[in-house]
Order: sequence, then C-alpha cells, then structure tokens
Amino acid sequence: MTVDEAFKVASRDAPFYRNTGGGVTVSGGEPLLQWQFVLELLKKCKKIGLHTALDTSGYCRWEDMRKVLEYVDLILFDVKHADSESLKETCGASNQLMLDNLKKASRMSKIWLRVPLIPNFNDSESNIRAVAELATGIKAEKVSLLPYHEYGKHKYQRLGKKYGFNGTGILKPDHQIVVTSQQILESYGLEVSIGS
Repeated sequence: MTVDEAFKVASRDAPFYRNTGGGVTVSGGEPLLQWQFVLELLKKCKKIGLHTALDTSGYCRWEDMRKVLEYVDLILFDVKHADSESLKETCGASNQLMLDNLKKASRMSKIWLRVPLIPNFNDSESNIRAVAELATGIKAEKVSLLPYHEYGKHKYQRLGKKYGFNGTGILKPDHQIVVTSQQILESYGLEVSIGS
C-alpha cells in the first residue's frame, strides 16, 4: 500500500474515533523498520485531528523514532524482559537500545508498557519488579500484561511457514503467576490491565 491508500483506510472511521475517543494505531512486526512510511501516515492522521498510537519495541535508531514521535499521542511500548543479558541470551539482542529509546520517548509522549508474559522467561517476581521500577521511572500511564498464547500458530500454518515455538514447552502462564504479577505491579502504584 502507498501512504495515501493506508490513510484512506485509516481515516474511513474518523467520525467513529471522534465519538469514542479512539484513533489510529500503527503496529507490526516493528513499524519503525518502515519509519518514513509511518511518519507520513501519522502526519496525515494528525492533520485531520486523529488520535495516534504507535506499537513498538523501540528497536530502531533514536533519530528515526524521534521524528515519528512528533506525531504520536500514545506509545504502546513492548518490554520483553527488563534484564539485558536474559534477553540477549534468548532473543540474540540486548535491550539497551530499546531501554534508551524508551526513556527518551517517555519525555515526548504518553507510554503504556506491554509485557508479553512468557513462562520461564520473564514471569519471575524479580523481572516483574524490575518492570515495575522501569514503569515508575518513566511515569508509564499503564502496564499491560499479555499472557502468552498460541493464537498466531494458525496464521503461520495458513502462510505455509514453520511455527518456531512448536515443541518448546512454552505454555500459557499459570493463572496465579498472572495474578501475582498484577499485584506486584499495582503495589508500585501502577495501573495494570491483563490481555490488552
């Protein structure tokens, strides 16, 4: 799609957004891999007064992100793990760039942290406390816990692609761990949602 085509789709529901307080959210994958496209799309959305949100991991050059954030009202910032070494060991990259960008971004826009809660990876009490400290440090408005699920598995099958988590033993988080994680975050004075 071109920027104009994407804008035509996004702006189609402008009256609905204005009546409900909703708006346009750009997500991905990582939308900032195509930051020029996102920048132009969000400029058009802001020009007609739409609320804009960006769903990102922050894994990008700060200068590119900064340009986009001038047209963003809310950032849905994914935090997979608070510990850089744990993330690097599992995902192959440190989270230092993402955390640096998060801190800078928090000075430009409202932030909701989104934490995919993955058993035996980031659901420990120590990691949840580290996320809580991060959230309070940047004055995040909200933290969303997103319990791991396999909803994407069928998408991979339809696309004829291999689902990388088959046989890995990753299960849906235990309900009590989700509740405990929520309680820990709330004990820091944070607003917490589950699954959104």
